[in-house]
Amino acid sequence: MTSTPSFVTTTPPGPAGERPVGAGTRPPRLSEQSTGFQSWISQGWEDRPVPAPVNAAAAQAAADHRDRLSAALPGRTLVLASGAARNRNGDADYAFRADSDFVWATSCQAEGSVLVMTPHGTGHDATLYLPPPARPGEKDFYASAAHGELWVGPSAGLAEWAAALGVRVRPVSEFVAPDGVDEAETAEVASDLRMIKDDWEIAQLREAIDATVGGFAAVAGELPRVLAENLGERWLQGTFDRHARTFGNGPGYATIVGSGPHAPILHWVRCDGPVLPGETLLLDMGVEADSLYTADVTRTIPASGEFTGIQRAVHDLVEASHRAGMAQVRPGAQYSDFHFASMEIIARGLHDWGLLPVSVDEALSPQGQQHRRYLACGVGHHLGLDVHDCGMSVYDKYHGAPLQAGMVLTVEPGLYFHAHDETLPPELRGIGVRIEDDLLVTPGGHEVLSGALPIDAAGLEKWTREQTR
Repeated sequence: MTSTPSFVTTTPPGPAGERPVGAGTRPPRLSEQSTGFQSWISQGWEDRPVPAPVNAAAAQAAADHRDRLSAALPGRTLVLASGAARNRNGDADYAFRADSDFVWATSCQAEGSVLVMTPHGTGHDATLYLPPPARPGEKDFYASAAHGELWVGPSAGLAEWAAALGVRVRPVSEFVAPDGVDEAETAEVASDLRMIKDDWEIAQLREAIDATVGGFAAVAGELPRVLAENLGERWLQGTFDRHARTFGNGPGYATIVGSGPHAPILHWVRCDGPVLPGETLLLDMGVEADSLYTADVTRTIPASGEFTGIQRAVHDLVEASHRAGMAQVRPGAQYSDFHFASMEIIARGLHDWGLLPVSVDEALSPQGQQHRRYLACGVGHHLGLDVHDCGMSVYDKYHGAPLQAGMVLTVEPGLYFHAHDETLPPELRGIGVRIEDDLLVTPGGHEVLSGALPIDAAGLEKWTREQTR
């Protein structure tokens, strides 16, 4: 990786005929005294105007979102910031990903930007403060690794952003933080509003989910090579991540590929184990579209193309739980209904297998929950710009609220039988199964947006074999 620019003054030479200790062991560094360089690098560059990377539909969606935010918080000064990349080490930063509320309200992903919405009449006036690109002739053209075009390439200017978004755009150097801004309230209200997706957002999610289905096929297609060459989980993780970078912005979260005893580990993102023939392979993966809307889909497939009898029994129980949960997704149903429906199926199945120390009713009571040993996580969440979307909303408006048309959420029950769990018979240890689909709540019920992937064991066996031919 090329290091960031440095303009520390070079060490002056010693007495005539002498060179400083260490001189000649490294190239001379640019400094404020390098006037020849500064003069020469400022000349001879072709003017290359760059449009803002926002289309008209995205800009209109952002304007609609600002109107909704304005109506929800009348008379308040609102501030949303894109944020900045976190430092990784030294002069290297992590990749930048703009704040989701900011993107929702602007369709802009520029680092170091701020949106200010000032009350005016019955609404708000919006001003977007952006760091202008540093172009030839400016010192930061070569001196700023964050905004210099020599480092980041030609970028849209403030005028291009204003034309694309239809808002007033000013340089971020003019931003002055206003008084009396309640950032926590703004974040909470934005989360509430983001629960209901408009047509443009739903289209973005469809795009992300369709690309994710293709990513599952790409991963399954690598299984013969992975098994033959012992390439392991990380090869499959890399396969999906490459697909996500090719057909979207990238993975929407850390890709999970868990084989055998790794499948029950809820967030197995290390992916540093082998892919074991004859074992289940849990794949939890999602493509993030260029707009930053993400999919979140999970399937558990047989690495060798066919489930064993005990693996199929576990998968069948999870499938029954999954279908029971999805059946509860409709307008007017409580958000918690699908959770309870899924959990009841799991608890009854575990009881039938003799794995619960209490009755089903005792397990399902708030004081019980013994079945959660094998399903400690929740079984769904809102989905959108964040994989766990609308996270700043309060309980009464999230978990305690009824579902509405336009919401997009996941249903994802599972069973996680850890290899070192001594409450289990040996044949169950090391089996992990999760099924996760992305559902759009419609006026008449729901649509399974990820329905192109089968969820039943026989369908998954057939699908897996088709990808590996």
